[in-house]
Amino acid sequence: MGTPIQVVFDCADPGALASFWADALGYEIQPPPEGFDSWDAALTAWGVPEERWNDRSAITDPDGDGPRVFFQRVPEPKTVKNRVHLDVHASGGPDTDREIRRERVAAEVARLEAAGATVFREVDEMGEHWVVMQDPEGNEFCVQ
Repeated sequence: MGTPIQVVFDCADPGALASFWADALGYEIQPPPEGFDSWDAALTAWGVPEERWNDRSAITDPDGDGPRVFFQRVPEPKTVKNRVHLDVHASGGPDTDREIRRERVAAEVARLEAAGATVFREVDEMGEHWVVMQDPEGNEFCVQ
């Protein structure tokens, strides 16, 4: 068995970016720890100043299969292309008819645009089609 991982995003607004990615991936905002009915209650109990409540957020796969995704506030803005990115698999894979794959990618791109992402470019290469997008803070990801 491999080592469990989490994916970490540096960002300006962890709460907003966590909400976007929860929607994009079908994840959920990580629930507060046992004994607390909300994150506000937990953070208050731990003595975290209210102005720091949006310093971190996390999302989890409701089925427990995918990695936890963690969002942390950093002071500097994104300035260059990501060296690592996520691929959102929407097409059904290579065993699916090419036109159906393109339709599924287009539908997912439209859904993610409505959620706040933008299209960066479309790629057709070696019989494959995908769309490079940017999340609300400019992080690149692909829909394929």
